[in-house]
Amino acid sequence: MATKLIFIRHGQTDWNAKMIYCGSSDVCLSQKGKTQARKLKKVFRGQQIDKIYCSNKKRALETAKIIFGKEKIVELEDLREMHFGVFEGLSYEQIQQKYPKVYKKWLHEPFTVTIPKGENLKDFKKRILRAVRKIMRAEKDKTVAVVCHGGVIGIFLSHLNKTKDFWKYVPSSASVTIINISHL
Repeated sequence: MATKLIFIRHGQTDWNAKMIYCGSSDVCLSQKGKTQARKLKKVFRGQQIDKIYCSNKKRALETAKIIFGKEKIVELEDLREMHFGVFEGLSYEQIQQKYPKVYKKWLHEPFTVTIPKGENLKDFKKRILRAVRKIMRAEKDKTVAVVCHGGVIGIFLSHLNKTKDFWKYVPSSASVTIINISHL
């Protein structure tokens, strides 16, 4: 048997639409994000979900509550997005202007740089793997929804695929990624 992990990236925020780094900032869903979550609610209607885990950030919690309604949602702080330090609250263009060297390295070699005042990608990966292992131990051979962030899903998928091509696996807002996994 295997545990079925259904990773759901939160719906779009205004910051996402403006290409602003959210990270650990606690921003809400935009109207578009709420609409995306309502569409996902239809997708999951009638599906058997044994447990719902969620990041403790507003955008993820809002998404989970719209999709799953009154079902019990277990908040797991370790599922929060990476802390982007000085990049948080800035657009891609602003970051390129203020921190050009660090940003270029972050885009091309994310595992070799720590964003000033931010979380190291290696530590972020350890945190996410710890969270997923905890879920898998608690929900062995069950179907589990995990409502979280693009970076969380990207780092987990790059780990499973044994690659450092983190960016390749960061999904779009309100996307669904299903993984059947027996061990980690």
